[in-house]
Amino acid sequence: MKRDTIVLGASSGGVDALREIAAGLPAGLEATVLAVLHIGANPSMLPDMLASAGPLPARHARDGEPLRPGAIYVAPPDHHLMIVDEHAQLVRGPKENFARPAIDPLFRSAAVARRNRVVAAVLTGQLDDGAAGLRAVRQCGGVTIVQDPDSAFAADMPRNAMRASPPDYVLPLAAIAPRLVELAGSAAGPFAELPESLRIEHGVALGPSSIEAVERIALPSALTCPECGGALWQMRDTQPPRFRCHTGHAFGMSTLRHAADGSLEHTLFDALRALHEQRELYTQIAAYHMQVGETGESRRYTEAAGRAAASAKRIEGWLREG
Repeated sequence: MKRDTIVLGASSGGVDALREIAAGLPAGLEATVLAVLHIGANPSMLPDMLASAGPLPARHARDGEPLRPGAIYVAPPDHHLMIVDEHAQLVRGPKENFARPAIDPLFRSAAVARRNRVVAAVLTGQLDDGAAGLRAVRQCGGVTIVQDPDSAFAADMPRNAMRASPPDYVLPLAAIAPRLVELAGSAAGPFAELPESLRIEHGVALGPSSIEAVERIALPSALTCPECGGALWQMRDTQPPRFRCHTGHAFGMSTLRHAADGSLEHTLFDALRALHEQRELYTQIAAYHMQVGETGESRRYTEAAGRAAASAKRIEGWLREG
């Protein structure tokens, strides 16, 4: 059995990184290459850019098409790209780490479908998409590569991938394509059994998801899904912690922290706006009561306006401190 599947994941700075790798892959490469870049639903010219960078043909993957060696298949906008059996499958399922296409679904599906035949590389990017997927590849006997954070445009994804699972190689960008060429077509390592939790999670990503499926691989938490507002479940036996909701959204720890920080800031700005409006309203009410000779009521609303102003000042301080 040979290593015949290469999966690549990138985000911020990923166009240049993927182009450099494509430039270093020779015609006739003895492996299928699949790539995810965080492009959301935006139109993408990435296949054309990769095809022009090197000798391998590149195109957006088509649902159900057989995967051939010596070609690059790119996740199209707004769809997760997965491997099912020996074919590409496109799924417009729940976002993972706020991304669709996301890296984790591709890596996880490659691990399930092709086990020790997989070589996976996490490249430049922010937050932690790809970390769980790289761990899945390693669990199933594949080879894992992480771009050296010092050579990455954005170091978060490489660093978080390294925290989730020690990679086989940490390489500067310039060394990744030569290592992929060396590994492509080489004898695969020992065959690894598929963890039941990984099989179930792959099924959840393919959809439709269910509470029963999530219950088998996760424990209830006190957190709320920032995508749909449902309850979040903490995945069992994962470090760093990961979370899923029963509709299928998934989050690494760094992504969830980033979402929580943004939600808190939004809430604080809402509170600040409300306090400014309250102060203005109470000031006008106090002025009205003063005009009609109701000094007691005027004093009461003036004091209330002062309390609103003091509360607003405290919130402004919290926002400045970050």
